[in-house]
Amino acid sequence: MTRWISAFVFFLLLILIWQAMVDKGFWPSYLIPSPTEVGEYLFNATKDGTLPEACYVTLRRLLQGYVFGFIVGIPFGLLLARFQLLHDTLGIIALGLQALPSVCWAPLAILWFGQTEKAMFFIVVMGSVWSISLATETGVKHVPLLLIRAAKTMGSKGLHLWLKVILPATLPFIISGLKQGWAFAWRSLMAAEVYITVLTGFGLGNLLHYGRELHAMEAVIGIMLVIMLIGLIIDQLAFTPIEHWLHRRWGTGRGHR
Repeated sequence: MTRWISAFVFFLLLILIWQAMVDKGFWPSYLIPSPTEVGEYLFNATKDGTLPEACYVTLRRLLQGYVFGFIVGIPFGLLLARFQLLHDTLGIIALGLQALPSVCWAPLAILWFGQTEKAMFFIVVMGSVWSISLATETGVKHVPLLLIRAAKTMGSKGLHLWLKVILPATLPFIISGLKQGWAFAWRSLMAAEVYITVLTGFGLGNLLHYGRELHAMEAVIGIMLVIMLIGLIIDQLAFTPIEHWLHRRWGTGRGHR
């Protein structure tokens, strides 16, 4: 409870300082609006349904691309770890593609798929699959040889060895890769929605783009705050509990402070 109160007081002070600096004229309000203006925009956008609809469209696109990246990324990473030839060829390509900024996929996706949901899907997949694959490969290579040898002496081999020994031992790395892949997919989708306008639904990135075009800074800052909030909520609800469970499972937790 003390931690929650401390965080609440901290962010409340930030908002008050922000409001005071706007009132004192440290910068023009058309460049950085006050918290009151941002809050009013968020309230009105929620009331008329614009913001909830945009959140739904964005999360739907994100989930579709990320799940596909997850389904493809883990088996691909296992193959990279299993076969040295794939590691020396496709693994190098995957490493290079992971380093490629997400925004670079947008022009290519538009040329290939046009202003469609397929372009959005493609960008999200490209933003997530490589991180998941490389994290899975790294996890397999960090499985202790002693553990593998012990399993083999007990009769484990082939598919049983991979499913019952190697894959569970790789889970901490896979979860880290999934978390990183989610972050990359989130950024990729924001870049895609800024560049691509799909008539089937306007997402948060589209609202951000239109706010910039209309010089409505209260909309830009408001949408940025919503994007940050969604990212934090997903991290706390989806990945943090799994990480805590893994730490307890493997005895690697540092305990409570």
